[in-house]
This record gives sequence, structure tokens and C-alpha cells, in this order.
Amino acid sequence: MPSATASRKGKQTAKDTRFFARVSSGDKRLIEKAAAVTGQSVGAFVIAQAREAATRLVDDHHVIRLNKVESRRLVKVLLTPTRPPTTAMKKAMEEYRKSVISDVNPDSPTYLRSVALW
Repeated sequence: MPSATASRKGKQTAKDTRFFARVSSGDKRLIEKAAAVTGQSVGAFVIAQAREAATRLVDDHHVIRLNKVESRRLVKVLLTPTRPPTTAMKKAMEEYRKSVISDVNPDSPTYLRSVALW
């Protein structure tokens, strides 16, 4: 299980955190071999690979990829005018406005107090 601990006190460098991970002996041999192939130390190799994988994962999490059909469907929906709200929807919006306390909702009891403060 990975854990992070602070490095020695008083040492002011860009690398100020230590990272430990327990791995199987097979994984360790594989990582050492991969590091040797790339000409890096094990630590440099692990950090580089972890950084690359983490960056890719975070970037992929923020990107929506659509195929041709999905893309056309999305554009069609976005360009289609909205329908007017149904009676049930109007009733639901009214009930919501009555039940939610909000400083930005003119129908809310706290609205006038927040406006009065300005």
C-alpha cells in the first residue's frame, strides 16, 4: 500500500516528499529491468511512469470523446429549440422555489434580506 511521508526536516528542495510502495519480488525485478532498459534509476523510472500515467488519467477524466454518431446526436440536441415546460414541470418548479431557501431566488424569504444588505 503506497504511503507518503515528509522528508528530512530543514532540507529545502523541489523534492520534499518521500513515497514508499511495497511490491512483490516479481514486480520489483520487472521494474528494475524496465528502468535499466531506459537507462534510468529505479526511482526516476517509477516517478516518470507514475507521473505519465497520472497525467493521462486526469486528462482523460476531463475529456469527453464521442464517435461520429454520438457527436451528431449531441449537436442535434443542442441545436433543437427547447419545448415549453409542461403543467407538471411548472408545478414542480413552483414547489421547488417555495421549498428552497436561496439568496438568488426572488421568491425566497431570504432574498429580500440579502438584497437589503447591499
